[in-house]
Amino acid sequence: MNETILVVDDEPKIVKLARDYLEKSGFRVISAGDGNTALSVARRDKPDLIVLDLMLPGMDGLDVCRALRRESDVPIIMLTARSEESDQLVGLELGADDYITKPFSPRALVARVRAVLRRVQGGMRQPGIIHAGDLTIDLEGHRVTLGDESIHLTRNEFKLLAVMSQHAGQTFERAQLLEHLHGVAYAGYDRSIDSHIKNMRRKIEADLAKPEYILTVYGIGYRFNDEV
Repeated sequence: MNETILVVDDEPKIVKLARDYLEKSGFRVISAGDGNTALSVARRDKPDLIVLDLMLPGMDGLDVCRALRRESDVPIIMLTARSEESDQLVGLELGADDYITKPFSPRALVARVRAVLRRVQGGMRQPGIIHAGDLTIDLEGHRVTLGDESIHLTRNEFKLLAVMSQHAGQTFERAQLLEHLHGVAYAGYDRSIDSHIKNMRRKIEADLAKPEYILTVYGIGYRFNDEV
């Protein structure tokens, strides 16, 4: 069965363009023109991936992303006409897997959809459980616990935590971490990594001013503490 892509945009021309190219590439496409409808369709049809416009009438794309992440790990690609880095960072911090800006090449959209689906469907193959202080990372089960508390991380947050914890003590540059998330050819903002790290720390660190697990290496990047 072909993967189902939900395209959410209030511009019919954008929806048609995306639909035409995605369907020619073998995907099944469904659509919605506003945020509330998008949520209803996503809950009913359970798409394999959502292309979600940021600017929507009523409930905007960020609110839709926030609502979806409370109940689902469905891959989300944010689609936006805004060029400001901050908007894209907010989307990534809320749990979006990727973003693409308007005007966009429909072929680039198809390529981005395929890349995100490959990352999701490939998942992480390394079995094992990592213990660090009160933190337990189940690589195979994609579960994280802090003491007795289950911690919900987005897919990208988990991937970053997993790769750093498997190489505890190694300093990762932001570009290296971007490659782990998006592949070598991905052209994104270095600061998106900072957003993911900031969000992760809120969930697993007792004191944000003195992180215990994810340490900043100033001027370079981050490392997972190998002394916990």
